[in-house]
Amino acid sequence: MAQESPKNSAAEIPVTSNGEVDDSHEHGFNRDLKRSLPAGLGLSETQITSHGFDSTKEGVIEAGAFQGGQRTQTKSGPVILADETKNPAMEKLELVRKWSLNTYKCTRQIISEKLGRGSRTVDLELEAQIDILRDNKKKYENILKLAQTLSTQLFQMVHTQRQLGDAFADLSLKSLELHEEFGYNADTQKLLAKNGETLLGAINFFIASVNTLVNKTIEDTLMTVKQYESARIEYDAYRTDLEELNLGPRDANTLPKIEQSQHLFQAHKEKYDKMRNDVSVKLKFLEENKVKVLHNQLVLFHNAIAAYFAGNQKQLEQTLKQFHIKLKTPGVDAPSWLEEQ
Repeated sequence: MAQESPKNSAAEIPVTSNGEVDDSHEHGFNRDLKRSLPAGLGLSETQITSHGFDSTKEGVIEAGAFQGGQRTQTKSGPVILADETKNPAMEKLELVRKWSLNTYKCTRQIISEKLGRGSRTVDLELEAQIDILRDNKKKYENILKLAQTLSTQLFQMVHTQRQLGDAFADLSLKSLELHEEFGYNADTQKLLAKNGETLLGAINFFIASVNTLVNKTIEDTLMTVKQYESARIEYDAYRTDLEELNLGPRDANTLPKIEQSQHLFQAHKEKYDKMRNDVSVKLKFLEENKVKVLHNQLVLFHNAIAAYFAGNQKQLEQTLKQFHIKLKTPGVDAPSWLEEQ
């Protein structure tokens, strides 16, 4: 007698009287699974639906947020990232890419201009003013260097005259036979040293004023000129790119590039026009300031030199008072902050 094989509950598929699959066990399994899960865990409710073996559809697992025994379907769709979630590294990489592209275009433009192949935008009037400014700066620097040399030599001469006057004064006290002769020479050298110190103050004031004009005022204008020249190179570089694109074919691929190139060209043109206006204004103000400063300083230098070699001590002192120049007394230090109180 054949033994009846043990029944496997997992392999049993209940069938109703009309031949359909009975899914009551399935619903019971889902109900037991819900009861076994704690309600406070916030887990998603899962429902497993099985179909007949002859069905071409696979099992479907439906999931939804578990909220008080009710299932809420989650809607799928594209994920949109907000602006604040952008990656800083990607932004830096984009900035480096733009800088590299701009540097490449400008370098290519400079090389083309030096080789005589590329065209450049030239403002003849402005370029002439810039060339004159650079030439004048070199000449003012030479005057400044010579005035500093004169100041150094005059300081050494005044120091020697002061020492010589002290030596004559000492000998006038120790040599009774030549007391008057040594005394005259001592007074003369001390007077020359005093006038030399006055002249030295005027020359140093002249040097300080010219140095401010050359190394600050003119240098600031030349920095603006350099920015203008950089803007001009960028403008010509993007202008050349736009001209090359316009000479090529126009189709669906090239039209966006032409539009983007036109936008970049317009932006750099506005920057170039702005820098050109800034340079023109600064050159105008610099010329007015230069004339005013150099006029006063040249008058001071002439009057001080003339009065010194003429031996006119009063005129020399009057010249310093006219330009509000105060001499520092040798050997006297500036008062401390306690003394000023």
